[in-house]
Amino acid sequence: MTDDRPEADDEFESVLAYLKESRGFDFTGYKRTSLMRRVQRRMNQVGAESYGDYIDQLQVNADEFVALFNTILINVTGFFRDPDAWDHLRNEVIPALLAERSPEEPIRVWSAGCAAGQEAYSLAMAFADAIGVEAFRQRVKIYATDVDEEALTQARHAAYTPAELEGVPEAKLEEYFEQQGSRYSFRKDLRRSVIFGRNDLVQDAPISRIDLLVCRNTLMYFNADTQTKILERFHFALAPRGMMFLGKAEMLLSHTRIFEPLDLKRRVFRKVANSPVAYNHFLAQGYPPRKPADVSGLEQMREQAFSASPVAQIVVTGDEVTALINQQAEIAFGLSERDIGRKLWDLDVSYRPVALRPYVEQARLERRSLRIKDVEWRRGGDPVWYEVHINPLLGKEKSLIGVSVVFHDVSWARLLLTELEHANRQLESAYEELQSTNEELETTNEELQSTVEELETTNEELQSTNEELETMNEELHSTNDELQTINDTLRDRSLELDQLNDFLESVLTSIQAGLVVIDSEMRVKAWNRGAEELWGVRREEAEGTHLLNLDIGLPLTELRPVVRDALADAGSETELTLDAINRRGRAVVVRLLCAALRSASGESVGALLMMEEVKPAS
Repeated sequence: MTDDRPEADDEFESVLAYLKESRGFDFTGYKRTSLMRRVQRRMNQVGAESYGDYIDQLQVNADEFVALFNTILINVTGFFRDPDAWDHLRNEVIPALLAERSPEEPIRVWSAGCAAGQEAYSLAMAFADAIGVEAFRQRVKIYATDVDEEALTQARHAAYTPAELEGVPEAKLEEYFEQQGSRYSFRKDLRRSVIFGRNDLVQDAPISRIDLLVCRNTLMYFNADTQTKILERFHFALAPRGMMFLGKAEMLLSHTRIFEPLDLKRRVFRKVANSPVAYNHFLAQGYPPRKPADVSGLEQMREQAFSASPVAQIVVTGDEVTALINQQAEIAFGLSERDIGRKLWDLDVSYRPVALRPYVEQARLERRSLRIKDVEWRRGGDPVWYEVHINPLLGKEKSLIGVSVVFHDVSWARLLLTELEHANRQLESAYEELQSTNEELETTNEELQSTVEELETTNEELQSTNEELETMNEELHSTNDELQTINDTLRDRSLELDQLNDFLESVLTSIQAGLVVIDSEMRVKAWNRGAEELWGVRREEAEGTHLLNLDIGLPLTELRPVVRDALADAGSETELTLDAINRRGRAVVVRLLCAALRSASGESVGALLMMEEVKPAS
């Protein structure tokens, strides 16, 4: 579907405006021809007849955004894509970059438009080869950005199929990747140095202080104005003498004055510092810079600007006389205007917080800047950390006119470094625990494998057992029928037993005299209401208690031999008259009949005690 009508262009712009408004993707800087072709391809796939219809589909189907972005953002990439250019990067660019920096200085790399991460991991392997794995982990940070969240998610996983790793030599594959099933994962210890994040080159702020910027075959999708803006951001992002590595499809930098071409064939450029070309005219030839116009009061402004500088600064003349002291230096080191004109070595600041004389002498003789790191200064409070910069001040024809000593307060950076070291120690500890856990998991996996084999054997045994259980189940069905019959019988017996228990309870309740039944161990088995009325002990308290342990007014010691006779002799029957105390605490005379409780076989299994209060004759 194509549409060359002028109103169609307006409708297409409304699609771009809707994408920017609803999802924050600004495609207005992309080349219109290729952009329209890709949007129309997606419209054909979903059957949208016009741009308005397609906006309606985007409004009702959120998943369509993902499909559209995948169509627009063609993530064509691979490991070491364009081998000749990568060989030049490894053999020429990276060694030159390293030679300009000290062995401890950090290196910051930005892979713009990283897609699924192959380019970022290619850079990681190239730098690890150049400086070693250990130095790479300590010095190199690779920032990989893209606008495609789906591609970034894949890049963060760092897992690739053998087909995606075709550009990686066999030796590099073994050194930098670990096989996990059917995929290969990039080494975890090096993966931590590669940081992925979303960044729109048109809208978002660039990453700063970059030593090497890699943006291959990305600029070609943008129109000239947008390319100009992106190149402006790239120029800002690069550190002084930083390098930029582009793809062979980018042709726009061959005549610029902000990037110096180092190798046009392989698209390697270096940042030109202090370029006279205005940032909004990157791609045109710059005009010669005009001389600044005369400004009144310039000398006073310079003096005030120096005095109000946020960093402490001292300037000495070529013969070591203190010439300038700004406000921060006065506050930090107790200096004043009276110290101007004195020899630097007569001031305390010349040896506290650091001995300045050898460094100043070196800066004067060698005509180069020096830096002193990790300078600690305590003055009545928390320690302050400085980084001291000593810079020779050169006049015309490189003649020395003085030396500037600048104290940069880096306490916050020191604090962050301490916290970072602490976090790294915690991370190392967590990594060791994770490694230990992985080893345990591997052992567990082996045990599980063995268990699976055992379970397979057990499963076969269970199948055989299942057949036996089916046979037993049939037998159980038959037994269940029999048990059902028995259960019906037991239910009838249970009803009869309930009736007997009710009958026995009625008998015990109907007897006016106190009736107590004990077993062969003299524990109370029955205690009727007459016994409760006579002795004041409730049935629940008496039943289950040893007769002789009951707290009642009956002389139990006299009762013991009689009860034992009844337990020993099934024919025993004894009547006693005893003096006792009833539940009201009154003395009474009780007639007691003790007889053996006989079983069906005629043996004594307990005793019956019948107790009745004898009323006095009236």
